[in-house]
Amino acid sequence: MKVLSRLFRAKFVHFLKRAFHQAELRFHGKVQPLAQHRNFFSWLKGIMRSEWVVYAKPPFGGAQQVLKYLARYTHRVAISNRRLVALQNGSVTFRWKDYAHGNQPAMMTLQATEFIRRFLLHVLPKGLVRIRHFGFLANRCRRQKISLCRRLLNVALPIKPQGSNPRDDSCAAEEESKPIDRCPVCRVGRLRLVEILLAQAPVVAERVSRLVVAPLETDTS
Repeated sequence: MKVLSRLFRAKFVHFLKRAFHQAELRFHGKVQPLAQHRNFFSWLKGIMRSEWVVYAKPPFGGAQQVLKYLARYTHRVAISNRRLVALQNGSVTFRWKDYAHGNQPAMMTLQATEFIRRFLLHVLPKGLVRIRHFGFLANRCRRQKISLCRRLLNVALPIKPQGSNPRDDSCAAEEESKPIDRCPVCRVGRLRLVEILLAQAPVVAERVSRLVVAPLETDTS
């Protein structure tokens, strides 16, 4: 947890510094003195000296519960249709749970404009996505990496759909023309893994320590 908290702290402070240098921060009220360069970085030093707390724990119920939790935010909207009760006289009535009083079911009626305003608060801004892939599924290199995985696994290439992106096809073709086992020296031969040699430094050091050094003899006659 300490490693995670310190990493998050360092990242957070890094982006604060960058936002400050780019004049993207606004200081009002009690924090107005932080607009000065000296005060701001003095405040950042205090943040870096304090330990941050990261709340992380294993999921309850196993992987199925995790998938169910994620699906709630990736494939559902802000409010389901079954919670909508009525639309009358420009007002929307819907069901909700009062979490402050033991998840008690309750009813709420709002003006249609206010209901729409609250609903639109759940719409992601342009450029943001709900799910971000990483590794070989990252959007930036997905086609090239998947093509590489198929070659390493010796899997046949799928049939290309009509209207595919020519740029993606050219990237995949470029990856196909550069085998992963091509010799980096001659650019012609293929490398074949024979054995992995591990570091032998501890063994060498032990052998050297066992050597007996004979004392030097000096003839003074």
